[in-house]
Amino acid sequence: MAITMKNFGIRWTDPDGTPRAAGVSYDRGSADDRKKRLTAAKCDNIEIVEVKAGERLQPKG
Repeated sequence: MAITMKNFGIRWTDPDGTPRAAGVSYDRGSADDRKKRLTAAKCDNIEIVEVKAGERLQPKG
């Protein structure tokens, strides 16, 4: 049985309004943890997006 690795990127907006995107990809558990830390830092519009291996998200602008 093959195990398929899914990769996730994260986009958010900093409290000062600057759109950001993570420069790395995460597994689902790590992405959820990062989202919790961004929420605690008062960031908005946090999105977890499935990405292909090697794909980098760009900030929404």
